[in-house]
Amino acid sequence: MKSEHLPLLKSVSAPAVHPDGSRAVVSVVRPDFDADAYVGQLWNVPLDPGKRPRRLTRGFRDTAPDFSPDGLVLAFLRAAAGGKPQLHVVESAGGEPQPVTGAPLGVSSFAWSPDSRSILFSARTPAPGRYGSVEGISAGSEDARLITDYQYRMNGVGYTADKPLQLFLVELPALDAEPKVVPTGRALSARTAAGPGGTSGAQAGATGLLPAAIQLTSAATDHNGASFSTDGRCVYFTAALHEGSDADLASGIYSIPIGGGPAGGGPAGDGAGSREPKPVAPANTGRQTVSAVRQSRDGNWLFFLAQELGASGQDFVARNTALYVMPAAGGDATVLSDVEALDLGCAGLIELRGPSSALLLNTAHGTVELLEFDAAGDSALLVHGDREVTGAAAAGPSVVVSFSDSTTAGDLAVLDGGELRLLTDFSAPLRSEAGIIEPEQVTFPSADGYPVHGWLVRPAGKGPHPVLLNIHGGPFAQFTGALFDEAQVYAGAGYAVLMCNPRGSAGYGQAHGRAIKEHMGTLDMQDVTAFLDGALGKFEDLDAGALGIMGGSYGGYLTAWTISHDHRFKAAIVERGFLDPVSFTGSSDIGWFFGGEYTGRTPEQMTAQSPMARVDRVRTPALVIHSEEDLRCPVEQGQRYFTALKLLGIEAAFLVFPGENHELSRSGTPHHRKQRFDQILQWWSRYLPTAANPAAGPAADPAADPAANPAVNPAADPRE
Repeated sequence: MKSEHLPLLKSVSAPAVHPDGSRAVVSVVRPDFDADAYVGQLWNVPLDPGKRPRRLTRGFRDTAPDFSPDGLVLAFLRAAAGGKPQLHVVESAGGEPQPVTGAPLGVSSFAWSPDSRSILFSARTPAPGRYGSVEGISAGSEDARLITDYQYRMNGVGYTADKPLQLFLVELPALDAEPKVVPTGRALSARTAAGPGGTSGAQAGATGLLPAAIQLTSAATDHNGASFSTDGRCVYFTAALHEGSDADLASGIYSIPIGGGPAGGGPAGDGAGSREPKPVAPANTGRQTVSAVRQSRDGNWLFFLAQELGASGQDFVARNTALYVMPAAGGDATVLSDVEALDLGCAGLIELRGPSSALLLNTAHGTVELLEFDAAGDSALLVHGDREVTGAAAAGPSVVVSFSDSTTAGDLAVLDGGELRLLTDFSAPLRSEAGIIEPEQVTFPSADGYPVHGWLVRPAGKGPHPVLLNIHGGPFAQFTGALFDEAQVYAGAGYAVLMCNPRGSAGYGQAHGRAIKEHMGTLDMQDVTAFLDGALGKFEDLDAGALGIMGGSYGGYLTAWTISHDHRFKAAIVERGFLDPVSFTGSSDIGWFFGGEYTGRTPEQMTAQSPMARVDRVRTPALVIHSEEDLRCPVEQGQRYFTALKLLGIEAAFLVFPGENHELSRSGTPHHRKQRFDQILQWWSRYLPTAANPAAGPAADPAADPAANPAVNPAADPRE
């Protein structure tokens, strides 16, 4: 694979299955270089093996499809080029989609009422005078912000307190009614004169074309994961509405009565503030982060996903997400999953199946599985193996899953007789044009005998191949054997790519993940270097004299930490790294708790686990990559690390992307994602040239040659 193949990476959403079980609809989105954006449409996928998928919509970016419970209407989010996603509906039999919302900052998610007559949606709601809510006031002209809380911004979102995620209710318009038209001339003048103060004629006309939405929540915090109760009389959601919520990570379940609102067939009510959220608190649980809640189809149970947080309310490190159930009428909660072994939080969703069961995704040993849990305590493993299930939905006897594996970036399958039957082949062009290389699954012992599981992606040819040790972020995350564009691009350029899940990673139990709490850079570095040594010892076509190391976020941390101990690498790439726990505390969106929980809070603990504190021991040339709008690992982390390397005389470069945040490598603009790959390969060509990625230009400079620069090629033992 090459960087120019990025538009062939088609991601597939979680499926929406028609209530009659005959077909599914998914969103298929891909990077587009011409638009420098992500484009995609909805596809109709029949479950009948004799019928072919077809494109259903033709919007710029159509996502998040969901059928109404009666099957007559399909709702989805549509974003125009440069615009925000808005809720649209279309008759499921086909027709012209109609917009339902005009939220100034776009719609985040939505859910149908049980009677199919109204839709609950969430949208960030700007405070007056902010984010373009008043004409003529630009971002730089807004009033100053007075901040008194820890939690006031989020990577990819920016400031949050002045645009919290609120819940709204909108009644489904009559899809067979005559379309409304924008008023002009005398009608427009009359509408403007009668409209609310400050509303322009154009805004008043546009607003009149959309159904009125009723705001259900108003607290200055995010309201997440909303869904209707089974009888449609209330809405469940999760939020941090408790006293002292700014000082912990806890959140709980709340309900808002709808009563005679649209779901009940009566008047919608009088808007924000008319309904007070009520806590739905199990009597027997401690401080938790609740990430999702759904009432069972029979109405008897509430399923919810939660992580324990310990007495402090902040101990999130390597906490598996568990599934709980409690009576809908109230009472104690029962945990249905094995908290130590299963981690059910990767999708953050609960899909219902049958009267009292739910479908969940589980992070497991370098895969993502599909499990079913019943409120009575029974469970079943439905889909497993060397793949990553990304979504699932059920209707009648049909269970449909979206997934990726070693040869597809995203496809759809139906569970048929206990086996998956493929319904789509969206990655066929990727395989035929990019030449996908399947990873080899391997396990090697660490220095203490602990098994370290991972993969090798080997380029074509007999070798010897330069080796790139790639370290994932998190740290409570995992590599899988599913198609990974990073590994494919590097292998396509002639590099053998090693990826593993050291202690600290997710998917191998809580003890595996919590092993590095207050001990970062110990067992995790031991595991990744042992995995490298094991691969070098087993595979003769790997070149032990031509090694590179790289990683992003926590992977950037462990890369920077490792090159301060181990000097055998010809070069390194430190991307969006957690590099100084001290400055991270005041600059990161999660800095007020993250570093302290992982490294400990004393100055001695932070120093003992800080790459910046050991930067004077680095001898390896390093490319530092960062994004200007990264609030998770702020750009100052990369700036200071790069500057320290330069002051020490280490060959270093700093690659900075404007307009991007912490998610650059996964969801940055297509142009920047391609440029990032090209710059990375250019860096490796200087220190680890291959036939497919030959040295050019700066590699001829003696200052860039490690052999000619004693500052980056010490004669001392390569391990310190």
